[in-house]
Amino acid sequence: MKKITQIFLLLTFVINFTGCKSEKKENTTTIDTKPKSTAAYSLNEATNEINFTAYKTTEKIPVGGQFKKVNIISGGEGNTINEAINNTEFSIPVSSIFTKDSSRDYKIKKFFFGVMDETKLLSGKLMIENDSIGYANIKMNGVTEKVPFKYTVTNNTFAMKATMDVTSWNATKALASLNKICEALHTGSDGVSKTWSDVELNITSKF
Repeated sequence: MKKITQIFLLLTFVINFTGCKSEKKENTTTIDTKPKSTAAYSLNEATNEINFTAYKTTEKIPVGGQFKKVNIISGGEGNTINEAINNTEFSIPVSSIFTKDSSRDYKIKKFFFGVMDETKLLSGKLMIENDSIGYANIKMNGVTEKVPFKYTVTNNTFAMKATMDVTSWNATKALASLNKICEALHTGSDGVSKTWSDVELNITSKF
């Protein structure tokens, strides 16, 4: 009888201990250290795509790519999409370039951006002028230039298009460096090697 009583007490203790342990686990709170925006529209919470098209050979063959990362430095929030875009300051690491060709990515980073003065980041500020146009002040190679763009807002998606001429950022030397390392690949049917200075930008933010 004494053994039965001891076994009963032991089982009671185990059940009570297990119950306390389970209750403690249920009351544990996981703290999210990344505060979420309370604004209706936030670029940090949007899906952002920064695509570009460069050109090679005299025939102007397009070469597409994108930057896989963008950092929002300030702004980027608003009660409307236009408010979220307007006055946004951003930076783009050139190391995040992606053209689906690792060899090409390496050459662009080393022989184009690497030839510039301290250009590890492309930075800028977006300004909305009206319901269809705006401009970006983009800094590259130590130079800041104004880049006009056209945009649309459809189904909570902001889409903008612009054209950059990299020679406006004193990048002629960098362009020549890239063309030299890619000379054979940038040679067309006319035997001329050419890397164009204009680059098309297509940027979208899906909120």
